[in-house]
Amino acid sequence: MKDENFLKANNARSLWHPMTAPADSLKNAPTIVTGAQGVRITDLDGHEVVDGVGGLWNVNLGYSCQPVKEAITAQLDRLPYYSIFRGTSNDCVIELAEELRTFFEPDGLTRAFFTSGGSDSVETALRLARQFHKIKGEAGRVKYLSLKKGYHGTHFGGASVNGNANFRTAYEPLLPGCHHIPAPYTYRNPFNETDPARLAQLCLAALEDEIAFQGAGTIAAFIMEPVLGAGGVIPPHESFMPGVEAVCRKHGILLIADEVITAFGRTGAWTGSRLWGVKPDFACTAKAITNGYFPFGAVMIAEGVAQVFESDASGKAAIGHGYTYSGHPVGAAAALACLAETKRLNVVENAAARGTQLYSGVKALMAKHDVIGDVRGGHGLMTAIELVADRDSKAAPDKTIPARVQEVAYRSGAMVRVSGPNIILSPPLVLTAADVDVILAALDAGFAAL
Repeated sequence: MKDENFLKANNARSLWHPMTAPADSLKNAPTIVTGAQGVRITDLDGHEVVDGVGGLWNVNLGYSCQPVKEAITAQLDRLPYYSIFRGTSNDCVIELAEELRTFFEPDGLTRAFFTSGGSDSVETALRLARQFHKIKGEAGRVKYLSLKKGYHGTHFGGASVNGNANFRTAYEPLLPGCHHIPAPYTYRNPFNETDPARLAQLCLAALEDEIAFQGAGTIAAFIMEPVLGAGGVIPPHESFMPGVEAVCRKHGILLIADEVITAFGRTGAWTGSRLWGVKPDFACTAKAITNGYFPFGAVMIAEGVAQVFESDASGKAAIGHGYTYSGHPVGAAAALACLAETKRLNVVENAAARGTQLYSGVKALMAKHDVIGDVRGGHGLMTAIELVADRDSKAAPDKTIPARVQEVAYRSGAMVRVSGPNIILSPPLVLTAADVDVILAALDAGFAAL
């Protein structure tokens, strides 16, 4: 490794970072992480903290998951790469597909299409949704519906169904035919409705209205996160996603569950769809499928959708889509080991217990610090703190405020993530009660320093 001075001086000289302005990287040196163990990360200066971000929602099993590391090493020695395009396959990916079929069976999902990550998975589901309708003779179903505040990755398809202007404006014009309805976000919504159940019904009514306006026969799919993640951890009322499913079924619209964050236990259920008792037509996964140790993803496909593709004799079901690294054998080996360890540890139980502890602790911080306008979570290890300049007006704080909280929290023992006015917490699912206490104490110090 290059010495400390070289790394600090050259971070932004030849490197552009995602999700920030190049000028900001030149002006503000990042935290340079050089090591990790368990649920803790260590920076270039030797400062160790609890990772309250879990990498990027993906290191569910922490940084010391030896079975996954060993699986990657062994597979690199045996078969480091081969394509699964037409005519070839590999043993790991076949085995993984069977394991995923069993894991997702309660969600009604029985086939896997492998990708390189979450954005790839969303792109795949959007494409297959259109193709599904073409196979069925409904070629006019080409539009997509989604939620404002939703996040679905960074490809043009994902950016087009995204509901956050930060990921759209600089890249417009985007894919035509993408329309958005209000999110069930009780703190801020166009209905000025704070009751979650009532808000869910208003958003469902808006969905019905948009379908009537667009014409049901023009819509391919509705895509949503079971719990909105990057948009600020927005858990809908329990009636909302089942209501969306019912509306989609009534109008022949496919339901795509973006489970890139929520699959594999983060919500305290094995999938976000299962949390709400919903069976989607597609589920997009990535992130925790390999614990973040290898870029990999999968789109899980419902049996009914699979039958339409597999029974077609017209040639319309030939899939003209795929990635060089679809079904990568090293990624598949990592996913097999990760899935086995995820089930062995039964991480949903700890995610639920520690999630309740974290959510309750942050609620207590809200009672103590007026800068906190809203706290969202309560379903596993997904929590957000929305900061305000004033609670009555809900005015957004100065942009420097969340960054100051993050900086002090880091010095006090925990890495947390800033997204707009929100501080987002998504720690590994294997953290302990003591680790949660460290995060809460670090946040308390951050807010007290304002």
